Amino acid sequence: MPVKQAEREYRQAKRNVSITQNLSDPKASKEHFLIRWAHDYFIVLAVVLVVRSFIIEPFNIPSSSMVPTLYTGDYVAVNKYAYGIRLPLSYNKVIDTGNPEHGDVVVFRFPENPKIYYIKRVIGLPGDTVSFNQGQLSVNGEPVPTKPVDFTADEVLTDRLYTPVKGNGMQREVSEQEAISAARTEESGARYFQEQLGTHSYLRRYLAPSLQGSNYSNFLQQSLDYEGSWEVTVPEDNYFVMGDNSDRSEDGRYWGFVPDENLAGKAVYVWMHKKPGLTNLPTFSYNRSID
Repeated sequence: MPVKQAEREYRQAKRNVSITQNLSDPKASKEHFLIRWAHDYFIVLAVVLVVRSFIIEPFNIPSSSMVPTLYTGDYVAVNKYAYGIRLPLSYNKVIDTGNPEHGDVVVFRFPENPKIYYIKRVIGLPGDTVSFNQGQLSVNGEPVPTKPVDFTADEVLTDRLYTPVKGNGMQREVSEQEAISAARTEESGARYFQEQLGTHSYLRRYLAPSLQGSNYSNFLQQSLDYEGSWEVTVPEDNYFVMGDNSDRSEDGRYWGFVPDENLAGKAVYVWMHKKPGLTNLPTFSYNRSID
């Protein structure tokens, strides 16, 4: 008998024995399946873990604080190595790849509750003095270029400025129609301004010509006057951030600064949009880069 034919018959006989053993021992068959599954998918799982931890991670936008740049239901891709490679869990920076710049849209762990992620725009870098006076935002005494623009928001996205609420003993129920009606009423009085900060050009949304009547915390380094003026100096290794939807954003004006160690990455692209609710399907018609 030729040697090659003998080898083929030997291998086939060995496989038959293995199959027979597996059929007679369900436990061994299950273990064999798990070993093969782990072998086949370990590399895939490892790559996914590395990508999410160090390169790109998707985040969902749960609020309207960044309108009109980002809307409730947007899913954004976040560049996690833009501001340094950090170890998972400890968040210690092991490789320094850069720092935030004026106007960057950043994702960070909320200083008052690091388990929660926020997304805002960087207005002040370490050492900057940021001020607001009579409707004019300034950084280090230089007014941020601002001009009013005519902007018509997408009605589908605008209708999601408010989220329906199921009623309970503490909170009144807000139906979907009530939420849409409130959003459209608010949008009818919104004003948009184009700002240029650093290399970024974006729209800022106000519900009034200035921030009159806004109740900021005592964090600000001087009291608000009736025109809504304020000024703050950013400490070293910290950043001052604001939402683009100025009158509907709980940001650094309320709770202070973002430490460098809390930065998670730079938001770069909206890759999907999904209306809240399990029965709603995602759409890719609102894909766009983030400036």
